Amino acid sequence: MQRVWISAAGLFGAAAVALAALAAHADLAARGMVQSVATILGWHAPALLALALWNGRGGAAPGLLLAGACLFSGAVLLRAFADLSLGPVAPIGGVLMIAGWLRLALAAWRR
Repeated sequence: MQRVWISAAGLFGAAAVALAALAAHADLAARGMVQSVATILGWHAPALLALALWNGRGGAAPGLLLAGACLFSGAVLLRAFADLSLGPVAPIGGVLMIAGWLRLALAAWRR
């Protein structure tokens, strides 16, 4: 699984940079949403990398972070560029990311 998390970290990092550049040129209505996604992915890229290097001691944290960031990012970008709402998908993604960070906090106390 380490390769999965490292690959996801690389993809998230690349997407964060590309989306930040895109946000600089996006119309005003989409700019804030695209920048939010760039920020989320930019924070979660190093988190996934660190979890991959922690040799699996993060438990379910990387999977929750990955799933949550993908759901959140996809839903927000669809809203920004296609004005298409996926209903509760973005909030579900947010809850999954929060759960991933809480799972990481708990993992620190496992033996």
